[in-house]
Amino acid sequence: MTDTGDTTGWMDDPLRVRLRALRTDLPPEHDLWPGIAARIAQTPPAMHFGRNRWRTATPWAMAAAVVLAVFLAWQHNATSPRGGSDKLIAREAQGMTREYRGALQVITASAQGDVADTQALRDLDRSAAQIQAALVRDPDARFLLDRLQHTYALRLALTQRAAMS
Repeated sequence: MTDTGDTTGWMDDPLRVRLRALRTDLPPEHDLWPGIAARIAQTPPAMHFGRNRWRTATPWAMAAAVVLAVFLAWQHNATSPRGGSDKLIAREAQGMTREYRGALQVITASAQGDVADTQALRDLDRSAAQIQAALVRDPDARFLLDRLQHTYALRLALTQRAAMS
């Protein structure tokens, strides 16, 4: 074997001949597709998707649907404004008012001097009274409870600022 720069010269001629003899294309004895198509046509449609899988998954799917329905009903009742929430919102408003009055007393008692009664404090007190009256008319209005809390927080912050000065 000589190096002639030919990249195919690295193999012996007898080896190359034997390798070429291995590469023979054989056509199939017969066309396989008609048999495959006939077997697919004979199979019932439910078997294509695994009939046993559907039978075992159905009870689980039904159980999941029942659990989901119960959960959604429970969530709806928990967030629904009906069903005694008017009593709950009224109790929350009363408790919030008690806490506000207690905090207001602590701030005014710890003030070095008298806390000036400004127009802003009177406006906030009037707003709180109007929100409480609206809560009596519409006891399941959660947004009114939020507004009351916001008004009390502003009133306490303003009173504290006045007490510090």
